[in-house]
Amino acid sequence: RRIRVRETILATTVLTCLIAVPPASAADGVLVVPRVTTNGNARTSEVRIEAQRMRAEMDSGQGPRVMVFDGARQVLLSIDPSRKSYTEMTKADVDRLGSQMSDMKAKMEGMLQNMPPEQRAKMEAMMKGRGMPPGGPMGQPVKTEYRKTGASKVGRWTCDTYDGYQNGQKVSEVCAASPQALGFTAADFAVTTQMAEFFRALVPLGADTLFQAGRPEQQGFNGIPVRSATTTAGRQVVSELVEIKRETFTDAAFAVPAGFVKDSNAFGPR
Repeated sequence: RRIRVRETILATTVLTCLIAVPPASAADGVLVVPRVTTNGNARTSEVRIEAQRMRAEMDSGQGPRVMVFDGARQVLLSIDPSRKSYTEMTKADVDRLGSQMSDMKAKMEGMLQNMPPEQRAKMEAMMKGRGMPPGGPMGQPVKTEYRKTGASKVGRWTCDTYDGYQNGQKVSEVCAASPQALGFTAADFAVTTQMAEFFRALVPLGADTLFQAGRPEQQGFNGIPVRSATTTAGRQVVSELVEIKRETFTDAAFAVPAGFVKDSNAFGPR
């Protein structure tokens, strides 16, 4: 369950590249191609977005994975082409998991409070080494503070550069382009706001940052990220926008392929 949940949350990182969308034209959908590089290992994904649904096709490191969010039904599908199976996660599933994680966090914090200082320090160091965000004993997220540093160019986009800090320590870099230069409107990625609400119980602080790009009061900087680099526990992740264009998609692009079997566990067998 932990691996599947982690895959789901990591997949949301890819979906944050559903930005820089031009206004509606003859086609009613947008194809976005982001490239995510982790410690030198690059993977390119394809993301399709419409008014009420989105699809991200990526390499999870354990084979191909397809994530489909249906805003009208409030359902997230995780499709495994190699196993010809899929899982279906509803809003109720996410809220239930968020409640379980909150209960687990409270119990663990209680245990840590009762540990001797030296033992507690070792436990917190172990958690940090496993990539848990800084903050409280269980890794309570800390909002990143961004400071503008200059300007640069990524691909064909000119963008402003920012350094991100948590607790006074630099943890990320962002290059954000002007929304006007990218030619998008809020309506183009309205479904990402729906997805933010879908996941809010699971990632309460991260929801705004991950899905509601272009809102400086929430993300901490102006513009749309066309490149970002984050380092956590010695692991660097770089995300770049490679391509974006308007396209029309068929309903089949957002549906489970025929013959695929539904897994009874919403979070999959692993």
